[in-house]
Amino acid sequence: MALRPSSVRATKSGGKRVTRRKRRPPDPAKAWARRLARTRPGLVDFVLQELAGRYGRPVWQRRLDPTSELVLTILSQNSADVNAERAFESLRAAFPSGAGVEIHEPGPGWGGRGLTPGAPPDWAAVEAAPIGQLVEAIRPGGLAVQKAPRIQAALRHIREERGNHSLEFLGEMSALEARDWLTGIDGIGKKTASVLLLFSFGLPLMPVDRHVERVSKRIGLLPAKATSDQAHDEYLAVLEPDRVLEAHVNLIQHGRVICHARNPEHDRCPVAARCRFVDPRAL
Repeated sequence: MALRPSSVRATKSGGKRVTRRKRRPPDPAKAWARRLARTRPGLVDFVLQELAGRYGRPVWQRRLDPTSELVLTILSQNSADVNAERAFESLRAAFPSGAGVEIHEPGPGWGGRGLTPGAPPDWAAVEAAPIGQLVEAIRPGGLAVQKAPRIQAALRHIREERGNHSLEFLGEMSALEARDWLTGIDGIGKKTASVLLLFSFGLPLMPVDRHVERVSKRIGLLPAKATSDQAHDEYLAVLEPDRVLEAHVNLIQHGRVICHARNPEHDRCPVAARCRFVDPRAL
């Protein structure tokens, strides 16, 4: 058995004392991935294959520019996607920019109807607006009093760091470097950062929302006690990068269509045969 390299130090009496280097603590995400592969072999492939048979395989397409995606995602926090859309369109009307029109391509992972075509808001005007004016502009989305200062703080951080409000530079970073940059903004967690980076740049980061978390823990793809923060990294250890989009979109759809928070429809579930919620002993 190979031992880790040791360091040798001289003692006061002239002897030599060998000190062992401390072992690195194991990476919990990688440890989970190894455990899952050992105890439930083929589970990830089975789940993705069955869900693809029911919902198809999504093809990546940019939804919005990354700053718009960031603000829309903030607006969707603890709100229905359709309400976030109303708030974003109200924001456009209150702070028009005159920039080029964007076509929102939400795809099947989004729970709203899709934004109507329109130019992004004037982000400088949004950042500088009196807080009351911004609250009124985004009120249709819910929790406007909490979200308005969060949006302004994010825009301020981006401008102070970059000189403008563009986030296009993130596409030149590695996935984890870009996520770390975004989570350095107060109020931006791994889920919001992962949504932006996956849907604006196609970077292989797995956003874990309430549907993904519920379905994954029921099946056993995630540990039952994993926090939302841990779940994001555990999925990166479990999934191949080219399957992240498919996993995210189809797990969300499954949570909305069949694996409801209450009264999941086991008889319609394509993964019931290997779901621990259906059978705690399932392999």
